[in-house]
Amino acid sequence: MSVDIIVGINWGDEGKGRMIDYLAQDADYVVRFQGGNNAGHTVINEHGEFSLHLIPSGIFNSKVTNVLGPGMVIDLQGLVREIHDLEARGIDVSNIRISDRATICFPFHRWEDVWEEERLGKKAFGSTRKGIAPAYGDRYLKKTIQIGTLADKKEFRKQLEEIVKWKNHLALGIYNKPDAICIEEMAEWAFTLGDQLMPYICDTSNLLESAAKGGKKILMEAQLGALRDVTFGIYPFTTSSNTLAGAAPMGSGLLSHNPDRVVGVMKAFSTCVGAGPFVTEDFTAFGENLRESAKEFGATTGRPRRIGHFDAVASRYGVQTQGATHLALTKLDSLSGQKTLKICTHYMIDEQKTQHFPLNYALEKATPVYEEMEGWSEDITGCRHFDDLPKAAQNYVSRIEELVGLPMTYISVGPERESLMVCEANAKKAA
Repeated sequence: MSVDIIVGINWGDEGKGRMIDYLAQDADYVVRFQGGNNAGHTVINEHGEFSLHLIPSGIFNSKVTNVLGPGMVIDLQGLVREIHDLEARGIDVSNIRISDRATICFPFHRWEDVWEEERLGKKAFGSTRKGIAPAYGDRYLKKTIQIGTLADKKEFRKQLEEIVKWKNHLALGIYNKPDAICIEEMAEWAFTLGDQLMPYICDTSNLLESAAKGGKKILMEAQLGALRDVTFGIYPFTTSSNTLAGAAPMGSGLLSHNPDRVVGVMKAFSTCVGAGPFVTEDFTAFGENLRESAKEFGATTGRPRRIGHFDAVASRYGVQTQGATHLALTKLDSLSGQKTLKICTHYMIDEQKTQHFPLNYALEKATPVYEEMEGWSEDITGCRHFDDLPKAAQNYVSRIEELVGLPMTYISVGPERESLMVCEANAKKAA
């Protein structure tokens, strides 16, 4: 039995999907433990290119059971659409399991998300408007419904009526939206989609406990990254759940087994989607050209990602908060052709030089202190061993390792599953 957790070190979009797809080839279960369909994992393999939003990235291995954990908020419509899209492309979806304790993200959560962003105007959080914040907020207010309740339509409707009544009071009082939510429409939405999902819904905690006792290999996957965690991220410009490995046991429902590895994924440069402080953001031709060449656009929204130089201050903080034991560096190949590269080693805040990653009010004032390194011109997409890399690329990776305090176990030089080098010596060292 082994339990590995795959998490993001930065703001999300680090390339977790490609790492999970790679590691899932030797797994029995892949479990998504938090989030909703507000972000996606991009996977490129022999089946094609896919953007997954709710379904775990182990779906392309027919031997893997893919679990949507109790820590998730699930848009029934989004999930049914994703299942149908995969089926249409020849992917077996019979191995999906949905926790009966995950809660439902309703259409009115999406509407509320839009209303609030519009109310905030220029102070908006940059939400994807998928309803995630209202859905998680309602969970903690005990005003939402667990997906397993779909098995009892009478009880489901009873709970839904109370929630819709309360939601309509809020819609009128805060957003001036009278009778915005119709109980009949919401019930029909839930029951129509729920009937299609019922075969997948079960007690996934029992499923995973049995798997662990049976010696199975389990991967847990997070959405987004450490800097979007609701507690330790760039609050309030975060998601509304805990994206950290420490939340994986509760979010997955596998509570009695400690992880064997925490694999933190980071990009060879910095990217960010959405609002909030981003210290190394680059507005020059470097950022614009890299966005286009590296195809840096959000997997869920298609929004252009903000581009920056590698931020060692933020990354070291991410490694620490994730409790990473191993690291994966992605998109190193995207930096080929750059004459010089910059790494942010410190921040300047109120004329003080620091390596500390602070709260937002201080982060908003931070400016980067850069160290310049020689770039390389060679195409490295065919490299499969660290020694195959140009010396300048080796030096760049080694300096990042030194600054974040952990060696690289995996280095990605392309989006395909096989475009990856495994640094065996570092894997043993980290272990």
